[in-house]
Amino acid sequence: MTTRIIPVDDFDLVIFGATGDLSQRKLLPALFHRDEQGQLPPGACIIGTSRKAMSHDDFRAFAAEAIASHVKASEAPKEVVDRFLARLRYYSAEATKDDGWIAIDQELADRKDVVRVFYLAVGPDLFGAICERLGQHGLVTPKSRVVVEKPLGKSGESAEALNTVIGKVFPEPAIYRIDHYLGKETVQNLMALRFANVLFEPLWNHNYIDHVQITVAETLGVEGRAGYYDTAGAMRDMVQNHMLQLLCLTAMEPPSCLNADAVRDEKLKVLKALKPMTAERLEHHIVRGQYRAGASESGPVPGYLEELGSPTSETETFVALKAELRSWRWNGTPFYLRTGKRLPTRVSEIVVQFRNIPHNVFEASAGPPMPNRLVIRLQPNEGVKLDLMIKDPGPGGMRLQQVPVDMTFQEVFNVRNPDAYERLLMDVVRGNQTLFMRRDEVDAAWAWVDPILDYWKLSHDMPKPYTAGTWGPASAIALIERDGRTWHDEGLA
Repeated sequence: MTTRIIPVDDFDLVIFGATGDLSQRKLLPALFHRDEQGQLPPGACIIGTSRKAMSHDDFRAFAAEAIASHVKASEAPKEVVDRFLARLRYYSAEATKDDGWIAIDQELADRKDVVRVFYLAVGPDLFGAICERLGQHGLVTPKSRVVVEKPLGKSGESAEALNTVIGKVFPEPAIYRIDHYLGKETVQNLMALRFANVLFEPLWNHNYIDHVQITVAETLGVEGRAGYYDTAGAMRDMVQNHMLQLLCLTAMEPPSCLNADAVRDEKLKVLKALKPMTAERLEHHIVRGQYRAGASESGPVPGYLEELGSPTSETETFVALKAELRSWRWNGTPFYLRTGKRLPTRVSEIVVQFRNIPHNVFEASAGPPMPNRLVIRLQPNEGVKLDLMIKDPGPGGMRLQQVPVDMTFQEVFNVRNPDAYERLLMDVVRGNQTLFMRRDEVDAAWAWVDPILDYWKLSHDMPKPYTAGTWGPASAIALIERDGRTWHDEGLA
């Protein structure tokens, strides 16, 4: 099977923070792949800018190194690399000063009729300053769009302030709040599974689904991001955005169509239906942890405090929680969320656990029937697995066995699985906001998360320690087992 490549119109993409880690690891390789696949038009231009002094050729050399490091050699023929590098320009500019902005304006002056994308691959403290200067220098056209990376604030109040500053320069339809998890192939296949198959949607409710688990696990620690991470923590860094978005897509009602506002209207309803985390619920429905020295990926690793270089910290590197929805569809069906650093394996998945059969017609010798389970794997090895009960082959009577119907995208489609940024960048150029967060979604997510953060701050309750290479504190296991359930760790280290 092959994928269909849909070209986009001419565009100019200006990357602020173009010499940073995100640009090197994700943005430049993603744009190169789209060029290699023939999706970029001849007139597409990519302009890098940052504080660093650099010539056009220096930036092209930086991009060439990024491609060599993050793109397979077999996917990067020299003629395509040369074609991509020829699209690149670079201008040094100060986000908080006027230095360098005139040169960017002159580069873009003759192309006001094409789509213009400003990608802010910088810290959120610079979002406002950059947007203000874009407005002051007349760089914002009717076809301009701005992309902002998470984290969008550290609380609802700070997110509101950021959104207000950005909104003074760009109208809401021109603001793209990016969450790369929503660009993953499997996340979108969740919508295809639900809304393109008659099999699942009639069962997608509390009558047939016992519970849902969402796990985003990392084997890495904070590495060189300890300074930033200690001001954020797992709740801000993962739960408030990535995990709540996955919950929304799993739990939302079928939209009337797949346009941006129809989908985001339904996601907003889910966020508003979340039961508030009161002080009483916080004591029993959430666990936070912080990793200590241990072993990860077959080697010893330091603890969080050692990586941070501090004797103490109240920042969580692990969160497990039980969320519930006040809705007709999901009443009584809990959603268990779990995320952390220095866990045994790198995996992101959504597990939909169905209820057991209402009556067992088989004799005891057949073995107990196990409930069906749908596992949607986001990374690695993106795919979908459905556990079914069948008869064990052979004579000797009826013996039941649970077996997986397993579909891995790489094996089925035999094509390279595009990185999430490839899809999202092209969606920005097309003007499709379906996979991007609307302002009221951000507000609703913070409205649910802020009371949790406030409770932790006021209580000074320290995160529970866990050894690196394990599945978090023991209390995270107790969180789900108190309900007679268990975490889905099958096939995981």
